[in-house]
Amino acid sequence: MLQQLLMLFGFFSLVLALVFWVNGAVGLLDWLMGDGQSASTFVQLTLLSIPSILLNLLPIAAFGATVYVTNRLSSESELVVVQAAGYSPFRLARSVLVFGVIVGLMIAVLAHMLVPLAQRELELRRAEIASDVTARLLTEGSFVHPAKGVTFYVRNITTAGELEDVFISNSRTEGERQGFMANKALIVKDDEGPMLLMFDGMTQTYDLADNRLSVTRFDSFAYSLSGLLSKDPSQKRSMRSTDSLSLVRADAALLAELGASRLQILAEITQRTNKAVQAVVISLVGFAALLIGGFSRFGLWRQILLAITLLVVVKSLDNTFEGMIDRDPTLWPLRYVASLLAIVMAYGLLWKTARPRLRPHPRGSQEGSKTERTGS
Repeated sequence: MLQQLLMLFGFFSLVLALVFWVNGAVGLLDWLMGDGQSASTFVQLTLLSIPSILLNLLPIAAFGATVYVTNRLSSESELVVVQAAGYSPFRLARSVLVFGVIVGLMIAVLAHMLVPLAQRELELRRAEIASDVTARLLTEGSFVHPAKGVTFYVRNITTAGELEDVFISNSRTEGERQGFMANKALIVKDDEGPMLLMFDGMTQTYDLADNRLSVTRFDSFAYSLSGLLSKDPSQKRSMRSTDSLSLVRADAALLAELGASRLQILAEITQRTNKAVQAVVISLVGFAALLIGGFSRFGLWRQILLAITLLVVVKSLDNTFEGMIDRDPTLWPLRYVASLLAIVMAYGLLWKTARPRLRPHPRGSQEGSKTERTGS
């Protein structure tokens, strides 16, 4: 049973990962293409996003694998045979418990180590892309917007790196609009940042208050591109991009950089730990919900709906408490309430399954027993 759980877990994880990856890659690809980035940059960013995707979908994949395997074993009467041999529901749940612990350890490694490291690298890569003004501008034949209120166009880029037929529109200054046109231009580096050297062109300044247009022709003109750069390319570290060991050992300098208190760090660590705990408990809930139905030739669709309903209840409570803790970190003990409730649900269902006499007898069987007693 453990072997089947692990095999189906791998399959569901792969399918869900592909679905989530494609969904996120579409928006990422559109953003990178708009900034003129290469395909290698897209591959790097998508690979760095995989740990975060796995962190959120592995518990759901574990639940799906548990429900699927339990339903198949029940439909093939294997669970009935094993129970007839004397195995109690709690003994049958041992394989699911071991499976949940294995998945929980995977999630713990992801939540405490791999996801923060990938998130930090992802933030650095995004900062580099935001500061790479050259890649955002050098897109032939299309209008690009490297910053709000700025439009840039270049018709052609020669093999020597010269820009032909350049147009710049700047509407960031209140009360006026500026436009620059040049036959040729070059992007060069300066101490204050990249500069755009334009040759044989003109500049137009339109005053919105006076409705006056000023035109100036020039042989050469230097336009600073430093205003299009990110103000803080390095970016400060965040709690999400810091591994749990560093958070536990955080000194005053790191706390100041993160802009967080000890209580907020404790709430963050409990959130990461709870993700691993939930992989265990929701797997047990799914197994116990299907086991309570016993064998039925019509399938366990009612029990499957019950398992899905219980999963929704647990996740809804967890999301509710997560929002409360984000607003008030002193409520961090509430992080485990949903997981504890799932444990109570699983134990109650297994306890009910182990005592079939507590189930109500069908009405027909009761009437038959009364007839037998009357005849005797």
